[in-house]
Amino acid sequence: MSKEFKTKKSFLGVLMKTENQLMNELREIGIKNIHAVHYNCSSAALVEGAVRRGEGSLSHLGPLVVRTGQHTGRSPNDKFIVREPSSEKNIWWGKVNREISPEKFDRIYAKMMAYIQNKEICVQDMYAGHDVNYRLPIRIITETSWHSLFARNLFVQIEDPEELKNHKSEFTVIQMPGFHADPETDGTNSNVFVIINFGAKIVLIGGTSYAGEIKKSIFSVMNYLLPLKKVMSMHCSANVGKKDDVAVFFGLSGTGKTTLSADPNRKLIGDDEHGWSDEGVFNFEGGCYAKVINLSKEAEPDIYETTRKFGTVLENVAMDEKTRRLDLNDASLTENTRAAYPITHIPNIIEEGKAGHPENIVMLTADAFGVLPPISKLTSEQAMYHFLSGYTAKVAGTEKGVTEPKATFSTCFGAPFMALHPSVYANLLGERIENHKAKCWLVNTGWSGGPYGVGKRMKIQYTRAMLNAALNGELDNVETFEDPFFGLNIPKEVNGVPSEVLNPRDTWEDKNNYDEMAKKLASMFRENFKEF
Repeated sequence: MSKEFKTKKSFLGVLMKTENQLMNELREIGIKNIHAVHYNCSSAALVEGAVRRGEGSLSHLGPLVVRTGQHTGRSPNDKFIVREPSSEKNIWWGKVNREISPEKFDRIYAKMMAYIQNKEICVQDMYAGHDVNYRLPIRIITETSWHSLFARNLFVQIEDPEELKNHKSEFTVIQMPGFHADPETDGTNSNVFVIINFGAKIVLIGGTSYAGEIKKSIFSVMNYLLPLKKVMSMHCSANVGKKDDVAVFFGLSGTGKTTLSADPNRKLIGDDEHGWSDEGVFNFEGGCYAKVINLSKEAEPDIYETTRKFGTVLENVAMDEKTRRLDLNDASLTENTRAAYPITHIPNIIEEGKAGHPENIVMLTADAFGVLPPISKLTSEQAMYHFLSGYTAKVAGTEKGVTEPKATFSTCFGAPFMALHPSVYANLLGERIENHKAKCWLVNTGWSGGPYGVGKRMKIQYTRAMLNAALNGELDNVETFEDPFFGLNIPKEVNGVPSEVLNPRDTWEDKNNYDEMAKKLASMFRENFKEF
């Protein structure tokens, strides 16, 4: 570690905050007796610190490659919300939002504060949200440089030194991967924990190095705060066309939100988390967190280039230690390899992170049963049905014990991050669809010609052609036919797409097998929707 990196004052930059001011703010939340604070470090300083500390390695052309160890994805069973007076009446308690008592939170918090003593910590003061009316001032405190770099990439940076000096955090995330809970005494499910306390305005993360927990904890906070202000919070990507037409893309992981929104003919607003206020859509984030397994330079050139840029953090991506070249097809550590990069690494973006009201709402699914049409027009009622259903499918090999396609219904296309009852988000979306006359579409990026293992994944060029036609208005008046199993309206023709691809039944050799599979999935939809 360089002498400069050890020095406290070198990380106070141009003294946006005085050392006393910063230390007092940390003491107010119980952090004291620390060895050093690295405050709002630049990306270069954080990369340097991560390498010198042995947290990661530089790959060809400069991205930082890191390993997250045992945990290569989120730990949904280890997420808790403190049941406390200010929020308990609003929370949608249950399997998703598990409760933990204030007493147990206090016990873990005290132990974490003791753990931090005599350590070096990194602090980033930033915003969640690009809209000045609804952005959330946040502080991210980590024990590693690379997690601080991740936060710097993913959230909205503060460029003005005076603004940074006066920054007052409204929510603080304290992430200490080296600190583990004791389930027997702390009341957690394992030694991993993600605990949100809306009363104290603090998130505690421990026992896991997977950086996505930082990102998604703040998303959960925004999903709680914004709907109470009548702002729709959405697990979606968004972009803008040449006519300033906005499109949003709802979808779960693996359905194509990031890939399809990174369109060379449309400017990217953001790839994952947005709000929809009375003024329009705004990105919660300042960067992207893209899955990069099997990433193709030909199919996804913009995202591919981010894996070759300095400042990008690559989680669990395979690298040749001698040549420092990446192997994006290597899933030996995990299928969930990730790249975290500032949105400015993408060339075609809306730099201010906000735009007008959506003209098109696209709901993405990756149907591994191979029976949903590749594109269909939705009525507003159907859009609400599919929004509440939040369907996609897991395939064999991605999860232990899954040997055939497994239907996954995640309400609002993001149940793990929705703190309020689904009806709150659904009502807000319904109002906005009605008020702004948005056109709605269901797009299946999954399998065609048979289920997973028999059929093939829909060609991305076909999906892009269908999306372009929908967003450009080419499908507004095209003739459609109704699917008999799901009641969806399927266009009879789309430029650049073979007609037989549009009707999923036509792609199956055995039509009876298709009918049986379609009936099976339709019954799963009905069973799931009984909850609503």
